Amino acid sequence: MVPGAPRSRAGGRVKIIGIDLSLRSTGIAGDGWADRIGPPAKLLGIGRLRYIRSAVLDYARPADLVVLEGPSYGSAGAGQHERAGCWWLVYDAVAAIDIPVAVVPPACRARYACGRGNASKDEVLTAAVRRYPDVDITNNDEADALILAAMGADHIGQPWVTVPALHRKGLDGCAWPEGIAA
Repeated sequence: MVPGAPRSRAGGRVKIIGIDLSLRSTGIAGDGWADRIGPPAKLLGIGRLRYIRSAVLDYARPADLVVLEGPSYGSAGAGQHERAGCWWLVYDAVAAIDIPVAVVPPACRARYACGRGNASKDEVLTAAVRRYPDVDITNNDEADALILAAMGADHIGQPWVTVPALHRKGLDGCAWPEGIAA
């Protein structure tokens, strides 16, 4: 399910992008930065999904590894079908341009950030702001994306900061591309 190993850039640094998909506010982040993709309110259905896919690809194209938050299987509601469609469109588009994709379950992201898998979105935001004070994090989506990217860096042996051992256990439940261990 997870495409090949990441490429290594000159100097040995791998460029990693974290993506927290959302229909209204997709968080996207990398080493030292965080941003948000917000489709225009008038876009609905497949138009919105295509917009998100295109915007994510603009950020992902120079990446060596994309760390994508996995679906929340416990989510329900009217947007569930559209969220699932968005997830697969983005996953497929990134994989189609030969960028390896790691998939991180939401509980693993929370555990890496806070030391427990049931941490709230606000707790993850607080942890991200404290751990990465030089990054301008303005919302939960950006915080989640930054944590995802940091997980990728940690997994390949290039951690951005030291993370407690209990938090690092969040790396264990993820689908990492083959050949991408430290």
